[in-house]
Amino acid sequence: MAKPIFGMNPSLDGYVDHGAFAPDPQLYRHFIERVSGVAGSVYGRRMHEVMRYWDEDEPSWGAAERDFAIAWRKQPKWVVSRSLKSVGPNATWVQEGLEALVRRLKDSART
Repeated sequence: MAKPIFGMNPSLDGYVDHGAFAPDPQLYRHFIERVSGVAGSVYGRRMHEVMRYWDEDEPSWGAAERDFAIAWRKQPKWVVSRSLKSVGPNATWVQEGLEALVRRLKDSART
């Protein structure tokens, strides 16, 4: 049986400005290892929209950003949303609801 793991990355004050946050290469390495070590990620609409930033290379990226983007792109993603119509590469749009999705993913890991 697959083991679901909940992860969250809030700031200490509860506010995250993804446009102003710039991790150092060591922190990127930590997240590259985390992303590479999981079977996939389940997102809601808003977080998936934030993470779509990694779908396309940016000229300003250094090696750490490029390595993270590669790891993130390889990972399967399931996006639970009633309002989205598409979710981009290597992602599956899920309309059945979060509980049904998690049960289905756990069941599929048993076989």
